[in-house]
Amino acid sequence: MSKRKTDEVTGVETTGHSWDGIEELNNPLPRWWLWTLYLCIFWGILYTIAYPAWPMISGATQGVLGWSTRANVAAEITAHEAANAELVTQLVAADMPTLPQDADLNRYAIARGGAVFRANCSQCHGSGAAGAKGYPNLLDDDWLWGGDIDAIMTTVRHGIRNTLDDDARYSAMPAFGDMLEPAEIDAVVEHVVSLSSSDFDAALAEQGAVVFADNCASCHGEAGLGNREMGAPNLADAIWLYGGDRATLHTTVEQARFGVMPPWGPRLKEADIRAVSAYVHSLGGGE
Repeated sequence: MSKRKTDEVTGVETTGHSWDGIEELNNPLPRWWLWTLYLCIFWGILYTIAYPAWPMISGATQGVLGWSTRANVAAEITAHEAANAELVTQLVAADMPTLPQDADLNRYAIARGGAVFRANCSQCHGSGAAGAKGYPNLLDDDWLWGGDIDAIMTTVRHGIRNTLDDDARYSAMPAFGDMLEPAEIDAVVEHVVSLSSSDFDAALAEQGAVVFADNCASCHGEAGLGNREMGAPNLADAIWLYGGDRATLHTTVEQARFGVMPPWGPRLKEADIRAVSAYVHSLGGGE
């Protein structure tokens, strides 16, 4: 039996719903609102037919107009490359150390390299290339493998300590926790601290100098100045990739470090490798 009835005050039929004695009136929606709703539904159906819309198992419906944001971007990239084809050709053929002598080409390379850097390198080295703990600062003059344009380009192309490129830069510091006693590690850490600081225990550092000479000097040099041929860092300049406090240095000596950089040669075009190398070199730390 229907619970609908006519409201005595308004003369409008109720829906039959009641909340705490309050009856809901069955007032029709305004016609303008209904027509707006119907038009929106109709427009939505037409849109999903005309443009990519409905997700499928391995893609989405393409739409009868064949419109594609990816195709539009690809067309813009193609047009951009065509407009700069001559500069790209010159960049690929350029002698990179003399690139700054060609102002226009150098300007193009740095602008292009900045875009490549932000898209591929900033995630590790930071948007400003200042690096972070474990990721080198590209703004200073401290380069493990050399900071001239050719050295930077080699690093970008082949990466560091990866297993994907046979020509990757490669060095491996042993974990001295397996070779030295804790007291010896404390001593060599104190010696390393003494190389760049005046706040150290002289007696302990003197003991550490012996340990350093026997175990570390072959890579880092007798004075701790490093060796770029081996990727051994300079320990006397107070620039630290992982930190220079005693606790961090102790961890480094005991457990070693093994940072990895992927090879960008297989991922980037030759022009992009050269451009991003020029960009990094231009940041101020390049030699």
